[in-house]
Parts: sequence; structure tokens; C-alpha cells
Amino acid sequence: MVKTEPHQEEENRLMIRDFPQDERPRERLIHSGAASLSNQELLAILLRTGTKSESVLQLSNRLLNHFDGLNLLKDASLEEITKTRGIGLAKAVQIMAAVEFGRRISNLAFDDRYSIRSPEDGANYVMNDMRFLAQEHFVCLYLNTKNQVLHKQTIFIGSLNASIVHPREVFKEAFRRSAASIICIHNHPSGDPTPSREDIEVTKRLVECGRIIGIDILDHLIIGEKKFISLKEKGYL
Repeated sequence: MVKTEPHQEEENRLMIRDFPQDERPRERLIHSGAASLSNQELLAILLRTGTKSESVLQLSNRLLNHFDGLNLLKDASLEEITKTRGIGLAKAVQIMAAVEFGRRISNLAFDDRYSIRSPEDGANYVMNDMRFLAQEHFVCLYLNTKNQVLHKQTIFIGSLNASIVHPREVFKEAFRRSAASIICIHNHPSGDPTPSREDIEVTKRLVECGRIIGIDILDHLIIGEKKFISLKEKGYL
């Protein structure tokens, strides 16, 4: 029988609170994002606590090793998970719920997303929401490679100005959503969608930045009262 050295026993008893704060999974997620965490760290956040003899990170590592990483864990039954020492019913239920949640997200039907094939499609998507707004709202639709809407984001509220509508804010969300292209939209509370000089300047600036970055600005729509104008159709893109 191999005797455990005192320093090894002490190491095995390390709890999550014994780790430096910036190395704890929860704090790392907050500061660096979920994508920066390993499978072990993500699982540790789900489990929350370890056992008397090991930290939650050690418990997570042992569980992943037992199930050959995520490969078998994703299909493990409640009974199989609870057979792991230190994993009770509550922890097993949390794991299974997280796995199922991830499975449902991955199975989302992308074909159900709204597709934009023309300026009319883009205008119809926002018309009812934007035509009655009392202030100008600058909104971006972020599209995938099939021109389906991934996300709609209000970037700015107020009169359009080239110095205020900064490309950084427009493209930051595009990177976050892995968007292939963007449609910019804003409303004219007056009801007249005729583009102003500022509208045109903002559009040209965004188009130039998009060409450099590699994310196309497909159009800039101006919404009025039950009517709209496409700056692409007007030749400004």
C-alpha cells in the first residue's frame, strides 16, 4: 500500500477558496468570458462545491476522466452520474439539465429565422416597432451567411451624427455574434424617410469600415410613416 505524503494530503484538501481569486472558475468567467474556461472549470461552476477530501476542480476533473471527457458524459444517465463518488442526486440533476439545455440550443432550427432578401424584407421586419418612435433609433440587424437575422441591436438613440454613431459599436456586436453582414436601420420621427447629409455620411463611413474588416454593410434603411428608403437603392452603398 502506497503511503501518502503529508504535503500530498494537504494538496488534496485544497478547496476552491484556497485558489487565488483570479484563478477561480467563476471569477475567470466574469472577467474573461465563458469561452476562456476549460471543460473542467465549466463543470466546476455547475457543481459549485467539492467534497471534504477534494476541491470542486478536482471533483470535476475526476468526473470528466471517468466519462472520457464530454464524450460519454453527454449521454450518461442519472444513475451512472450518481455512481461517481462525490456526485449526489442534486449535482447529477444540474449536470443533466445543463447538458440538455446545450443540446436544445444546438438543435435550434436556423431555418425558422427571418430571412432578408430585399430592402422590403428588412423594412417589414422593423416597421411596426420603429414607425411610432418619438426619437431617432439607430438599429442594426446582424445576419448570417444565409441572410437570416441572428440578432437585432439598438446601437444609438438620438439624432444621427457621424461622430456619435461609432463603427466600433456597430461592429463589436457583429464579432460577438459571428455575423457575416449587417443591415443598418434608423427612423425619422417626422415620418419623412428622405436621407439627410448626416445619414449619408454615417452610411459611407460604416461601409468603408466594413470593407476593411470584412463584414459587409448590405443596406441602410430609413423608416418613415408606413414607408422607407433604401440607401443602397439610392446608390449610396
